Formats: sequence, C-alpha cells, structure tokens
Amino acid sequence: MAIRGAIFDCDGTLLDSMPMWTNSCVDLLRRYGVRDAERVFAEHESLDMDKKCYWYHDNLGIGESGEALYRELWETVEKAYREDVKPFPGCADLLRKLKNAGVRMVIASSTPTELLRIALETHGLIEYFEEFVFAGDVGRGKEFPDVYLAAQERLGTAREDTWVFEDAPFGVRSATRVGFPVVAVLNDHDGRDECFLERWATFVARGYEGFEAAQLEELRPKVLRALVVAGSPEPSSPELVAQLAREADYVVAADAGTETLMAAGIVPDVLCGDDDSASPEAIAWAHVRAGEVRRFPKDKDDTDLGLALEIVRKEAERRGACARLVVTCASGGRPDHALAVWGVLARYAAMAPRVIEDDFECRLLAREGEPKWHHIAERGATVSVIPLLGEGVVSEHGMQWELDHSRIAALSDAGVSNKVTSDTCAILCHDGVLAAFVVHSLQ
Repeated sequence: MAIRGAIFDCDGTLLDSMPMWTNSCVDLLRRYGVRDAERVFAEHESLDMDKKCYWYHDNLGIGESGEALYRELWETVEKAYREDVKPFPGCADLLRKLKNAGVRMVIASSTPTELLRIALETHGLIEYFEEFVFAGDVGRGKEFPDVYLAAQERLGTAREDTWVFEDAPFGVRSATRVGFPVVAVLNDHDGRDECFLERWATFVARGYEGFEAAQLEELRPKVLRALVVAGSPEPSSPELVAQLAREADYVVAADAGTETLMAAGIVPDVLCGDDDSASPEAIAWAHVRAGEVRRFPKDKDDTDLGLALEIVRKEAERRGACARLVVTCASGGRPDHALAVWGVLARYAAMAPRVIEDDFECRLLAREGEPKWHHIAERGATVSVIPLLGEGVVSEHGMQWELDHSRIAALSDAGVSNKVTSDTCAILCHDGVLAAFVVHSLQ
C-alpha cells in the first residue's frame, strides 16, 4: 500500500507540548478557583481551544467572558510555544523523508492555525505542510472524524493511501472508524492508554527515532469486510451470495437469510433474528453449523436487518476495525419493507454500505463513510442518486447530465436516471447521505 498523503496532528504528535497544554489549562482553572482542575481539563481535552474556554466560562462561571479566557490562555500558550516546547526527537527527519518521497502533508489540529504556525515556524517544521485544518473551522472536535475528512479533501488522496499520525486516543479511534490507516504516536510521559491505542491504531510508533516510513508500506488498516444476508422473499441467486461471502471476513444471516445461505452452501458466522421467517430446516441447519446464534423476541422494536447491522458494528468495534458492509437479499418483497431498508442503512452510513442484488448495486455515499464512487459502470449504464437524510449535495462527472455541487432534496426524483458516458465516471457526496444506484446485471 502506497503512502500518498499524511495528516499530522501537532500537539503530542509532532511537538512535545501536551504537558504544556495540561499545565496551562489547569493553571488557568486554578487561578479562578476551580476545584479538581485536572479532572475538568481531562474531561474536556477533546474540545477545541476556543470551545474549551467558552465551556469553562458558560458552565463554571469563570472569567469575564469565554473570549477573555481564550485570550488569556492564548498568551500563555504562545509564550510556551516560542520558549519552552520542543519537537519530538526524529520527527523532522521523518517529515523530510516523507517529503522527499513525494508524500503530501497537512496538519489537522484542535489548536488554532495561527498558534500552530508560530510553533512550527519556531522549530523549522512549517515548510513540510501544505495546509492547516483547524477542527474549530470544521465544526466538531476530534471525537468525530470531520477534521480528518476535511484534511483528506484538501490533499485529494484516496483514504486508504492517506495515513493519520495522532496521539489522542479519541482521534485515533474516530480516524480508524472511517477507514484511515492510523499511526498512534506514543511517548513515555503523556499517559496515553497504550492498550487502547494498540486496539484501534494500524501501527503504534514509540517515538520517531529509528522509525521509517517504509515500515508502513507493509501494513494494512484493520478492516472488517462484513456481509449481511437479509430475508427478502425475492432473494438474490445462491451464486451471487456465495461470491459475496467469499469476499467477506464476517457473514451474518438475518433470519430468512439463512435459507439463501444454506442454498449457497455458506455457513454464517452469526445467525440473528426471531426465527419467524426461515423454515424449520434452515433454522436447524444454522443452529448446528453457525458460529453463533443470537435469538430475539418476536415483539422486538428492531427489524432483523437492523439487529444484524448492529451486530456488525459491535464486532468491528471489538476488533478495533473499520467496518465495510455489503448487504444482499434485502430489496424485494413489500415496498414498505424495501423503503425501510434504505432508512436503516442510512443510519450506518459510516460503514460505507453496499446493497448488491442480481440486477443492481446501490452504494450509500456519505462524508463519514465513503464519499466517492469512481468507475461506476460501463458506458450506457443507468445511474440514479437519491438523498436519504435531509438535503444532499452531489457532483456527477462522466454522465449525460453533469452535476457540480448540486443540492437535491431528500427522496427527490431530481437525480433519477442519469447515463454513464465516460470510463472515468464518478459520483461525489459533499453533504448528506446519498443512495447511488446502478441498474445492470452483475456478472
């Protein structure tokens, strides 16, 4: 796997500055008489610098205003960046090697860009980075993947080729969950949870000295390729289901999906449901052979498909992996059931769901899952894009009707029945959750 882009956190990753941040924030809180200041700081560490100060003012009642606290903390941090904070040994050497190898790099940080520029200019590191992405400008902190996704968009590199270097456990987890390969940078004094980082990161680097970027070429992100076989009364062919199962790491049968798996000769890892739609023979077969059986009451709140998707999500989390989901045997039968399928899948857009049946494929595109679909189909294929959750913003290239950041209302027919006219066709989701359909016969 090539490394074409790199997204670096700064504090605690490039600069040995986390003790400074802890001391600066804790001292600020103590000056205003806040009890248990260390705990307060730790509980709100993931907030951007400005949001942290406004939270302190609004919830603890300290300072004249959130802005006044922000300026006070800014002055302390700026002085420390100029006079006290140092880069981690070996980080400049790694950045130089990456740049010489043609790897494009950006910073993604919860620290305002102006402060980061001061810090990196002081230590001669700013030349390695094309841009700075501040989480406060993106909208949410690093407990969410927004800042990494925005940085990837600036780089223009594929997610699987874009490595995130991060020390914060919540950042490592959120970047991993959306499919980035992640290097967790660990040191001996910041108190990060090493077991947590080992679980979620692709690779844990214990400092930069002796660390070679070439090591990463041999690694692969932790991805769980999951197949859910649902219980449509119009199932896909056993041949297609067997093909999809061979490409999966984890197969879940949702109740009547057991029938199709038995016909395909595929034993599921998990059988889930209430046993109300599969035949007694199929249920008996699965109960003997399946790796695990999870039975639910008939009067449950969730559909069998919803239960299966939640099983996949929890299994990926248990493995510290990014789930990539394929669903089949889900779209036929009652129209209300079919519509509900797209609704429940939209809630799991972070798993980049694909619905594959004998005569069509649908991919759910979203920024937090998979925002792009390149090389969709052969020329002449019919393509439809339908926003599922709120308004969608979409671009379509290589089509009969080109779209550029077009806004389409939820469940609108405005994106129905476009035609592929180029071998390099693509659909890009800029906002919302889009169901992108290609109607054709899968071979």
